[in-house]
Amino acid sequence: MDNNRILAIFAAIGASAIYGLNHTIAKGVMPTYIEPFGFIFLRVFGAAVLFWGISFLGPKEKIATSDWPRILGCAVFGMVINMLFFFKGLSLSTPINSSVIVTLSPVMVLILASILIRERITLLKTLGIIVGLAGALVLVLFSAESTGNAPNIPMGNVLFIVNAFSYGLYLILVKPLTAKYHAFTLMKWLFLIGVIINFPITIGEFTDVNWTSLPFDAIWKMAFVVAGTTFSTYLLNIYALKQLSASTISVFIYMQPLIAITYAILSGADELNMVKVVAAILVFVGVYMVTKKKTEIRA
Repeated sequence: MDNNRILAIFAAIGASAIYGLNHTIAKGVMPTYIEPFGFIFLRVFGAAVLFWGISFLGPKEKIATSDWPRILGCAVFGMVINMLFFFKGLSLSTPINSSVIVTLSPVMVLILASILIRERITLLKTLGIIVGLAGALVLVLFSAESTGNAPNIPMGNVLFIVNAFSYGLYLILVKPLTAKYHAFTLMKWLFLIGVIINFPITIGEFTDVNWTSLPFDAIWKMAFVVAGTTFSTYLLNIYALKQLSASTISVFIYMQPLIAITYAILSGADELNMVKVVAAILVFVGVYMVTKKKTEIRA
């Protein structure tokens, strides 16, 4: 295994570890200090500023005219739908539910790959899709009653499923671009477009925040989401995609529930119950069946 591939694997591991912590950290400030859509504007705008700020460190590249439709698609599915649905879902559901359902991304990648690039789906993978989706449905249909901090768990879980689908599509769309452009080039344009599209949807909740009275606990959590969950993870995943396939990257999502569940329980933000355990087992078994024989995704 060459050094570049090893670094790419560590990059993917680092991104998944940060995402795992994010389920609880982001939940900790919504909606007490900021509503989910307002948080998305802060997240996307902050990341755009950071990526444009460091873009001079990379090469000066011009995006080919033929690549702009794909760039737009990446921004829509990776910086708009993916983020909006995840944060809205997190405000309605729980950190453990979100960390379990997002592991469906490898399943979504396979389904989308079979449709978009005609990747063959075997019987084992078909059964894996069914089992994995069954696990997600268990969480949607049989979750515990909603609480003050999780006011609509079933709806939040449905939004997580949409988020997983959108993120899977983003991985497939962005993969060929990583071979043509530097990570800084891609990220600065993707997040700029993300800011423009998200603006009319998110600016209202963003301006409602009482910024001058935020406690330090809320400030560091918001900073973590911008600098860690957004800036660092997207940069790490783009770097990893230069060496690894989209399906391989999606498999690292397995780490998220382990980190998220541990952190959520230790911090008192969530707790395990039998429904979550059964759902997690179904999802993990389903994703294992889908990814047992790895295939290279090309687009």
